[in-house]
Amino acid sequence: MTKIILRPVLETDLKILFEQQLEREAVAMSAYPSKDSGEFMRHWDGILKNKDITSRTIMYKDKIAGHIICWKEGKFEQRVGYWIGKQFWGRGIAASALMEFLQQVKIRPLYAQVANHNPASKRVLEKNGFTVLDEGTKITVYKLNA
Repeated sequence: MTKIILRPVLETDLKILFEQQLEREAVAMSAYPSKDSGEFMRHWDGILKNKDITSRTIMYKDKIAGHIICWKEGKFEQRVGYWIGKQFWGRGIAASALMEFLQQVKIRPLYAQVANHNPASKRVLEKNGFTVLDEGTKITVYKLNA
């Protein structure tokens, strides 16, 4: 397993996290649009102030590799999502980060959405016990029960 460290997201991390979400290939793989600087900072300001959201910076070899987050969407659903900077892809960082995060966040069930054209992210979820709940034409929804 890849050695990573999860720590709370700091305001000083946001510059790097902002740059990571601008990476064209990452945006294409995630099917999640990037945000401009103002929108990104407002979004993260809300995240950091919300005690019901758990967010962590993923550290790999003393560098910010990305982030992982758990939030409530809708009435009942708890969601998990992660973003890894392109330069850190293919190293097992996302799988390791999710494994450690699931030990910290005990809420179940958890849901995650993945673009169907992103097999690497699907594998990350499956390695960590998520199963397919609904496979749509563009997005697959995964669920973790236990």
